[in-house]
Amino acid sequence: MRLDIYRRAETDGKFSYLAVPETRNIPEEATNTDWEVEARAFEIDDDADQLPDYEIDNLSGQLAEKGYAMTALH
Repeated sequence: MRLDIYRRAETDGKFSYLAVPETRNIPEEATNTDWEVEARAFEIDDDADQLPDYEIDNLSGQLAEKGYAMTALH
């Protein structure tokens, strides 16, 4: 599977990440936020359930439920 990864700046120099399947646009509920491209066509295993480099857990569950996956809000 290939994903496009976006990031946005948070407090204390941290970032939140948004993973969207390569063929989809950023979801409408997220377009009002200043997301910047982090990586295009990022290749991962089809059965991967997390993206540790982007602090995204439950990848397959989030993609199935919402069509995208995000870093957990702290």
